[in-house]
Amino acid sequence: MTDVDDTSGGETGHGKRVGWVELYFDLVFVFAVGQVAHGIVAEPHWVRVGVALGLFATLWWTWIGFAVLYNRRGDDSSAAARLFVLAGTIPCAIAATQAHHVFDGHPAIFAAAMAGVRVILAAAHRWPARAGLDQRRISWGYTASAVVFGVSVVVPQPWVYVLWAVTLLQEAGFLLLGDRPGHRRGERQQRPTPAARWRELLAPPRDPNLAVDSAHLAERFGLFMILLLGELVFTVGTAALERPADDAGYWLAMAGGLVLAGALWWVYFTSAAELYERMLDVSGGNPALAYSLYATGHLFPAFALVLVAAGVNLSLHESPPHAAAWFITAGLTMYLAGTRVFTAGPRRWYFGLARVAALAATVCLALLDRLLPAPAVVVVIAGWGVAAAAASSVIRRRALASFGEDPLAFLQNIPDGR
Repeated sequence: MTDVDDTSGGETGHGKRVGWVELYFDLVFVFAVGQVAHGIVAEPHWVRVGVALGLFATLWWTWIGFAVLYNRRGDDSSAAARLFVLAGTIPCAIAATQAHHVFDGHPAIFAAAMAGVRVILAAAHRWPARAGLDQRRISWGYTASAVVFGVSVVVPQPWVYVLWAVTLLQEAGFLLLGDRPGHRRGERQQRPTPAARWRELLAPPRDPNLAVDSAHLAERFGLFMILLLGELVFTVGTAALERPADDAGYWLAMAGGLVLAGALWWVYFTSAAELYERMLDVSGGNPALAYSLYATGHLFPAFALVLVAAGVNLSLHESPPHAAAWFITAGLTMYLAGTRVFTAGPRRWYFGLARVAALAATVCLALLDRLLPAPAVVVVIAGWGVAAAAASSVIRRRALASFGEDPLAFLQNIPDGR
């Protein structure tokens, strides 16, 4: 493992690759994510978006469970790992087909499917693993989650969603944060300084068996983000089947949607992905840092892509609602904030003000729908996305250079400790 002081070269580690069975597993989640986006399009209002976020978070943590399982225990030569992942596709597929019923207030079958997924995850973590890797705590955690999801089948609304939220929070606690320092009884705990927190995150885990494979995790999340971007491309492409060939507005919106998808790809893969992988590699696979960067750090950017896809979809309708533009700009703002593309600059007040102004301007682009038709608004937003991608490339190029020179100093310089 690489310590903080040995990374001046700035090269990331080379771990195992994403397994073929993982890519097959992701196909099910592509369908599930499409159902979430369709739920927003069917009734385009913000309450529906809130329900979609909760549903997406439930699916997200399910996907995280299998991603971490394969990261620590699986490879394409392990028949047991492949079988557990393949078994997980069945209840996940059932959950995907039932996602629209959750929007309609009928979550029972979806909850039962989520309980089934967690039974499989609990069994997978009880299966004999490599020497020194004890994951019984995770197995018991998933067993408890399966019980709670099973109970939620018969619990009336809105308490069923409260149970889901509590379950996801406890999963977030046991899945990756497994290397936190303990404290003696009666010992007064002092709040660590930002420098101490970053030093702890960049230190290799005390138990080497808890280390996360940084290369695999970075590739795994990168591929999933591509699949989510594919939902946006699919939205643009399928609209062509329903519009006449001489509809200039559609072709304008289609071009804008594809340009926007390309800009979002550029922001992540040329500005964020490499830095995230390098940070995790420097830490020696620290699970707490992986939790911060990937498990929770990618949740909102990933959902933002779903929201943008829904907004572009609505913009391609013959009579698009006003919410369409707001969905696109809110999603773009969430994506830029979540990938932290503007947060690696110097820690000065005017840079902070410029970042806030850029994000506020991104949201307010939706006001253009009062002056321009929906296709033109999509084109303007796409142009703004291209500008953001260009700016983030410059910022991240400098950030990577600074990170290679002194990782700890670089992280302490990030505003708000991020």
